[in-house]
Amino acid sequence: MDIPKETKIESYERITECAEIRKKIILDILHDCGELTAQELAMELHKRGYIPSDERNFTAPRLTELRKDGKVTPVGKKQCDKTGRKVTVWAAVRKEEQLLE
Repeated sequence: MDIPKETKIESYERITECAEIRKKIILDILHDCGELTAQELAMELHKRGYIPSDERNFTAPRLTELRKDGKVTPVGKKQCDKTGRKVTVWAAVRKEEQLLE
C-alpha cells in the first residue's frame, strides 16, 4: 500500500474513534445541562478541556450523527451570541422516548 493511502486510513480510523467519544460526551452534557446549541456545546466541551477551541465545528457534525441515531432532537431556535444568527437548539432524547420509536 502507498504511504498517502496508509496515512489517510489511519487518520480516518482516529477520527472515527474520536467522534464516538465526542458523541458520548455531547450526550452527557445535554443530559446534565439541558438544551444547548452547537456553539454552546462547543464552549462547554472547550471549558471542560475536551477540545482545543470553542469552534462549533467540533460539535455540529456529531449532532447530525446523533440525530440520525435518534439520540438528540432539535427543540427550537435562538439567536447565537457569537454570530447573531438564528441557530438550532438541541436536546437529548430520553431513553423512554427512544424506546417508543
